[in-house]
Amino acid sequence: MPASLTSVSSVTSIVIKGGLVIDRSGEHMADVVIESGHIVAVGKDLSGDLVLDASGCVVAPGLVDVHSHLREPGMEEAETIESGSRGAVLGGYTAVVAMPNTMPAIDCASVARDVLAGEILTPMAELAALGINLFTDDGAGVQDPAIMRLAMEYAAGLDVTLAQHCEIESLSHAGHMNEGAVSAKLGVAGIPAEAEELMVSRDIALAKLTGAKVHFQHMSTAGSVELIRAARATGMSVSAEATTHHFTLTDSCLESYDPIFKVNPPLRTAADIVAVKAGLADGTIDAIATDHAPHTPETKERPLDQAPPGMLGLETALALALTELDLPIADVLRLMSWRPAEIVGIDDVHSGKIEVGAIANVCVFDPQEEWTISGSAMASKSRNTPYEGRTVRGKVRHTIVAGEAVVIDAEAQR
Repeated sequence: MPASLTSVSSVTSIVIKGGLVIDRSGEHMADVVIESGHIVAVGKDLSGDLVLDASGCVVAPGLVDVHSHLREPGMEEAETIESGSRGAVLGGYTAVVAMPNTMPAIDCASVARDVLAGEILTPMAELAALGINLFTDDGAGVQDPAIMRLAMEYAAGLDVTLAQHCEIESLSHAGHMNEGAVSAKLGVAGIPAEAEELMVSRDIALAKLTGAKVHFQHMSTAGSVELIRAARATGMSVSAEATTHHFTLTDSCLESYDPIFKVNPPLRTAADIVAVKAGLADGTIDAIATDHAPHTPETKERPLDQAPPGMLGLETALALALTELDLPIADVLRLMSWRPAEIVGIDDVHSGKIEVGAIANVCVFDPQEEWTISGSAMASKSRNTPYEGRTVRGKVRHTIVAGEAVVIDAEAQR
């Protein structure tokens, strides 16, 4: 029962039929009716102007990415807000947090308005007044502990969250991959796990001192996971994310010297993957992030020591999580939908519930459909996926953003 596209723009109601609803409240079979941007009915045998077939599918709250690079302003040849957003909805996302390491950086109210640092604090109060709840210097961890302490003190007073890219640059600046047996074999300068773990430890101590809420970005090592687990056990208000590539790929991928596998923090060892997966399973790590980082072919095709780090993630994250993690679908959705929304403070509009009155941010996906990843088939302006040719399970069929069907039958509508 495919959707009719002849009058999508003029419909007043949408019904998602025949799916298994899974949200933070549980799961049940139901149709879902959407009108005027909200869910207006959840039940059996419902109707609407536009019928979206959800047979064999999960109907879930839209995914939320806490860590994505949309490259605008300044690097539009690699990605734009439009192309990145199109890729996001094709991946089931209804909200993404765009990192500020653009040109210029999103560190003032004027740039933040257009789009909706490590030595000098941004005007946090002014940005918080715009509704910005998450502050980060992503791409370059704050090196000076005194500045980080001051930032945490401000953040605690404003009740906002600081998200930290944990990297001691004096330990990592010459490295291009994980420091270990593989880097030694290849003769490539490495980045030690300690470059991440020392800053995680420092910022846990500073968060305890200041009472600030801290979110640790793209955790990649077993040591980092254990540090966060210990901090959470004491009741500290810290959260953490892991990317799909840090639980699906290891540093052995770089034995080909292919820069497509170069990322920061780098791909780690099989033992680190085991630890990250365990952290996701037991709640130590709160969210799965994409760290979607588009790069043009001419930059990614440079030699390993000259190519920029980063890889695409928005269109593949859900399928990789469903394929590679031995977790119930509800747990994957917790990691990719309502818990990320809580971290960034948008759970008022991304509540994690498919219920009457909720804003209609909805992802419909077939958890069993297999498909092959292809960079050239993606909506991104870039093609730097490390999963080219990989078969995965789980395909987004429809995405609804604030009541609008922006993806129908796996096709973007605009």
